[in-house]
Amino acid sequence: MKRRLLWGVLAAPLLVALGLGGWIAALPPAPPAMAAAEVPAEETAATLAALKPVKRARPVVAVLGAGGETMTETTDYVMPYGILRRADVADVLALSTEPGPLKLYPALVAQPDATTAEFDRRYPQGADYVIVPAMGRDDDPAVMAWLRAQSAKGAKVIGVCAGAKVVAAAGLLDHRRATTHWFYRARLPKDHPGLTVVADRRFVVDRDVATTTGISASMPMMLTLIEAIGGRAKAQAVATELGVGSWDARHASAAFRFSRPFAATVVGNSVAVWNRETLGAPLSEGVDEVSLALAADAWSRTFRSRAVTYAANGKSITTRSGLKLRPDRVAASWPAAERIALDGRPAQVLDDTLSRIAGRYGVDTAALVATQLEYPKRPGVGRDVRTLAAAKAAREPS
Repeated sequence: MKRRLLWGVLAAPLLVALGLGGWIAALPPAPPAMAAAEVPAEETAATLAALKPVKRARPVVAVLGAGGETMTETTDYVMPYGILRRADVADVLALSTEPGPLKLYPALVAQPDATTAEFDRRYPQGADYVIVPAMGRDDDPAVMAWLRAQSAKGAKVIGVCAGAKVVAAAGLLDHRRATTHWFYRARLPKDHPGLTVVADRRFVVDRDVATTTGISASMPMMLTLIEAIGGRAKAQAVATELGVGSWDARHASAAFRFSRPFAATVVGNSVAVWNRETLGAPLSEGVDEVSLALAADAWSRTFRSRAVTYAANGKSITTRSGLKLRPDRVAASWPAAERIALDGRPAQVLDDTLSRIAGRYGVDTAALVATQLEYPKRPGVGRDVRTLAAAKAAREPS
């Protein structure tokens, strides 16, 4: 009886996978490695000019989160906050449309600095910049109303990744040039005919609205914003802290698409329902929120594992840049083989995490994660495969 029950549990996903075989075979192969063309100096200068603050000498930046069931993307929310806070060129606040903790997707629970209503009372003239992450719902009424109000007050709006869909739903991308995550790039102009999608740019600025490509693009976008506000030297100092060598808008859009290996890896990892892991990221005072967000996000996109945070008690901690995070689990420790490593500068943490994913689940899964993040250093493509092949000896995440 137990064996029949087990076969029933395993057979369903297996049959689904077999049924999808023909569809997967018809998909295109993974795109080859591509070099991104340099961005003309005139275009970079125009981007910086468009992003310069016009309302305050020390700008106010609001990072918007949606409360309730409208999930806000982890890295889109945490990374802009952490990068801009460490630059200290603006007053940066993490917001939510509702009071209480904000459960991010696919990992982390944040306690925002204020609600949007509290922000409005404190800053009746509005923000200088509003950062809009990807959200589970593009047209949340509270988000739509607040975004339109902030835009009317003169705020520059920056849609990160699929946050461009939220910005577009608010009507703020009508008759503008934009970009978004590769998965939505073809769909976005169909849903919003007045919008023009620009290829081969990690971020696009059109007057008072900016948009970016996939999740990892918030790093160069925020460095560009820092440069516009505080100058090149300040941006370079923050980039060095992050471990980033360059942050211009160059991008090879054709290097990212829904491919046969991508779909096959998703299906293969998804049907292995008996082989799931919960990995723990330590949550302690002063933790680097950018590194934490990147690592937890990446491990939660393998279709084999998910990341949770843990601490010795259930109290919230304050990260390096002042964001309050609440642990998912109360635990004094976590098994070493299932503990997420956060050592090094944030960019290196992401590279190391992808290497560990390759060592644990294979290069195809690491490539799947990097493609979801729209990260140019895609494992298994070009020279990166050599680095990740050497990392296969690392069979645990720490």
